[in-house]
Amino acid sequence: MKKILINLSLILVSVTSYAQFTNFEYLNPNLPVDERVEILVSQMTVEEKIDQMVYTAPDIPRLGVPEYNWWNESLHGVARAGYATVFPQSITVAASWDKDLIHRVATTISDEARAKHHEFVRRGKRGIYQGLTFWSPNINIFRDPRWGRGHETYGEDPYLTGKLGTQFVKGLQGDHPEYLKTVATAKHYAVHSGPEPLRHEFNALVSERDLRETYLPAFRDLVVEGGVYSVMGAYNQFRGHPACANPILENILRNEWGFDGYVVSDCWAISDFFRFQDYSADAAEASAVAVKNGTDLNCGNSYPFLREAVERGIISEEELDRAVKRLFTARFKLGMFDDNEDVPYAQIPFTENTSDENAKLALEAAQKSIVLLKNARLPGQENNTLPLSKNINRLAVIGPNADNWEALLGNYNGIPKNPVTILEGLKRKLNDTEVLFAEGAHLAAGVSNLHPIAGEFLVTEKGEPGVTGEYFDNAELEGNPVFTRVDENIDFYWESHAPVPTLPDDDFSIRWTGYLVPPVSGTYSLGCWGMPTLDVWLEGEKILSHNTEHHAFHHETAVELEAGKKYKFVYEYKNWHGDGDARLLWAIPNPDMQKEAVEVAERADAVVLVLGLSQRLEGEEMDIDVDGFAGGDRTHLKLPKTQRELMQAVEATGKPVVLVLLNGSALAINWADENLDAIVSAGYPGQEGGHAVANVLMGDYNPAGRLPVTYYKSVDQLPPFEEYDMEGRTYRYFEGEPLYPFGYGLSYTTFEYDALELPSETAAGESVKVKVKVTNSGNMAGDEVVQVYLTDEKASTPRPIVQLEGFNRIHLQPGQTKTVEFELTPRQFSLIGEDEIRVIEPGDFTVYVGGGQPGKKGAVTVSEKIRLTGETVEIK
Repeated sequence: MKKILINLSLILVSVTSYAQFTNFEYLNPNLPVDERVEILVSQMTVEEKIDQMVYTAPDIPRLGVPEYNWWNESLHGVARAGYATVFPQSITVAASWDKDLIHRVATTISDEARAKHHEFVRRGKRGIYQGLTFWSPNINIFRDPRWGRGHETYGEDPYLTGKLGTQFVKGLQGDHPEYLKTVATAKHYAVHSGPEPLRHEFNALVSERDLRETYLPAFRDLVVEGGVYSVMGAYNQFRGHPACANPILENILRNEWGFDGYVVSDCWAISDFFRFQDYSADAAEASAVAVKNGTDLNCGNSYPFLREAVERGIISEEELDRAVKRLFTARFKLGMFDDNEDVPYAQIPFTENTSDENAKLALEAAQKSIVLLKNARLPGQENNTLPLSKNINRLAVIGPNADNWEALLGNYNGIPKNPVTILEGLKRKLNDTEVLFAEGAHLAAGVSNLHPIAGEFLVTEKGEPGVTGEYFDNAELEGNPVFTRVDENIDFYWESHAPVPTLPDDDFSIRWTGYLVPPVSGTYSLGCWGMPTLDVWLEGEKILSHNTEHHAFHHETAVELEAGKKYKFVYEYKNWHGDGDARLLWAIPNPDMQKEAVEVAERADAVVLVLGLSQRLEGEEMDIDVDGFAGGDRTHLKLPKTQRELMQAVEATGKPVVLVLLNGSALAINWADENLDAIVSAGYPGQEGGHAVANVLMGDYNPAGRLPVTYYKSVDQLPPFEEYDMEGRTYRYFEGEPLYPFGYGLSYTTFEYDALELPSETAAGESVKVKVKVTNSGNMAGDEVVQVYLTDEKASTPRPIVQLEGFNRIHLQPGQTKTVEFELTPRQFSLIGEDEIRVIEPGDFTVYVGGGQPGKKGAVTVSEKIRLTGETVEIK
């Protein structure tokens, strides 16, 4: 009670003019949360309530309510808020098939989130990416490999997605009986997975069967099993109503599943109602219908028009109260109105951020997520290509992703302090081996690997090496600079601070002026990287620009430059929020890139060829249009042409070639599968990717990742991207032959399965216990992912060919046997019947248990049939 009185007195001092009218009993932590919320919200005006329903919620000084920005991200590490431990991207860590790992990763992310948040508050910062409400995870179904945001998800299977997503939520939100550690958000609800250019307008029309059996199960898992406290509505419409104003989806969420948290719109989704969907007449009407149908918080600028909606009588104050109370319940559960000493999560020190222990976990996650796709035996030898010999004399590391830190990350990422590229990881691993490197090709036509322009190619007006920087104590380059200095080049990252203590962070600007002196003549790619605002002029013409509060991104433009000639440039940088980040980059013309790579390969005993994709090619609603990529999505599944040509040239040397893919979606690497010696998919492995890949290639870690998606041979095997019907999609309904099936992955050892036990029959509606013995029959210790699949042999509605219903990652020493047990619940035998109700039908099922998908490439499985007896059972 003493702490309560101290808090109360502090607030009273700051709001003395209002104190006689205000009830501060809401600060009493001994009261129930709902009572505290009622006391606080009941004192707000309509205008104040509406303000709190926008993600940039302002403070209410008279009530002692601080401002709060609801937008934060933590997809695979705390994002967009300075240095953080960067774990593998979601689709990558999904390949671990390791629920415990996902939980530990999310727990570490929330540790860093809490540490960062409280440090920001101590510094008086309460802006975007500084709060405790995180818009992660993305649990949409990666139904089509062309979707650019698919790498944010856990893959194409609803069961795998639900189980991994549930553990992520539990790790983010913690297990305290009173306080939430952070708030996790299940997104994007619902039936949302591209195409990106159409996401604001398309109307998803799917059957009740596909809705309930594919698109909703993961959301249900996160709500019912994970206790997720927030859900984000999608941009698109579903059955004629916007997802953020959808009575069908709200009824399922709150009435069927019992969700009691809050719903937030995707950003600017409410304005889509009247801008793209012709659903509402204006912002007031759109906002009213969204709130009435359960969207409590607006990421965007539409909800301020609720004032007009109230005046027009199309929404009531009681309906606003419902939303505002949900939002403040979350803030109370986060401990935002309690003394930090009473909130255990507030005690996490800032030193927890980017700790050595967290880096070790990032390495474990990256290693467990690597998938071995091919490992051929070398001609005339008994051993397979991998692992490589540690006594190798000379190793060539080639490719545009070999020494590219950005290709480790994926999107919605934090900034790693010490990212380890594949090249760097192999160099550190092989102290006695000569490691040769050649980039070999750019990532794609028009998408170059950009590097900071070194000081040797920059001169000032006075002819001195470097560039002249004028530093201002405001974000608008106004007045006289506080100081001027010569910087070696423009390659800075100040995190959330200013370049020097005398400048205010979040309120400074810099104008760099100098000359480029190119070393060779030709077509350069000049580029920039930075945030929030920058503009670059070359010879008086603006050539590059960036302006966003969210994150830095590479921009580039082609320019013709003549060797030795001086080209004047001006780089204007303005920091008004967030990370201080400013870089001037280029790619020097090199028509001999491929030739140099071939020469390096010919000198080596073996080649590690590092190809793939990056967040510059696939992602969210991107302004990109190159061969194979458009708007963030993909138009074919092949590697970019530049990389395919490099791959074939390197293979022609006759040297053993190990292909390492850094990728967030499936690739049709048919030629590589036929011609290269070994193939490894490392995904977007995070900050420790280089160490992880090196450990796998050199045999210090036995790979056991399994694909969470199907690798198709061509887009010709896919239905139209815009079609949301599941027929012909994913391993559950695809009847063709994939390049690599869902659940696939090789090992350096072998496993055997036997003694599968399950009852031959049981009553419909009963659980089924399954046991199997798994033996490591090889010579190397390793992990095996034991997978359980189910086939309904005859049903009243179309069924998946097989469907995943259980998995467990185990570790076995050579010769060791373990008994692995599963329990299949009644719901796992259910289906959406002809009357669109979930039922369990009596009949025959086949249960498969093994190291992969039954009947597919690389899978060792055993199976038994079980008959469900009795009458059809209806379940919720």
